[in-house]
Amino acid sequence: MTGEAADADTIGSEVVGKELRVAADDPMVEAIVLRVNSPGGTPAGAQEIIRDLDYAKTKKPVIVSMGDIATSAAYYVSAHADRIYADPDTFTAGIGVIWKFEDISRFNEKEGYNFSAIKSGSKKDMGSTSRPLTEEEQVYAQKIVDDSFENFISDVIAQRKITRSDIEDGRVIRGADAIRLHVVDEIGNLNDAIAGAKTMSGSRS
Repeated sequence: MTGEAADADTIGSEVVGKELRVAADDPMVEAIVLRVNSPGGTPAGAQEIIRDLDYAKTKKPVIVSMGDIATSAAYYVSAHADRIYADPDTFTAGIGVIWKFEDISRFNEKEGYNFSAIKSGSKKDMGSTSRPLTEEEQVYAQKIVDDSFENFISDVIAQRKITRSDIEDGRVIRGADAIRLHVVDEIGNLNDAIAGAKTMSGSRS
């Protein structure tokens, strides 16, 4: 997500971005290996990290090493690296956008809870759990998701030689299969990625 979060479950774009820029500007660093182990996150968070990753790429090679999982927004970031390493059973891709809504209005009614909303616009309380979406709101939400997805998948395809039809259904792909689809470049662990980074830094200098 965006911000400075940094704990066992979450990493913020400002934390990752700062690390990337510091490494990019450090003359003693010849290449950067970014370890990615995440099911994804927010589109905006990924976009902020991508800006800093692209900056780092202007200075030196950036290589991604995937762990257990690197899907959705985590793959969005990874696609901008110069090279991607994954394990045979890494879960990756999962390219897509989802916006979930909960409606507990029938439960509230059954339990005797009543809610009123005084609002300035018809969609101001869109997504409230106290009522279902209207048809107009569903159309509006779908447009936002579609526009975000189009931006996402177009960017990924621009970065890598991937056939759109191979990834647009949003499914997760095993690392071993991702090679064939050009979703990742190499099968290997973190040490393999570091070795590859050394080779790339030497050929670039």
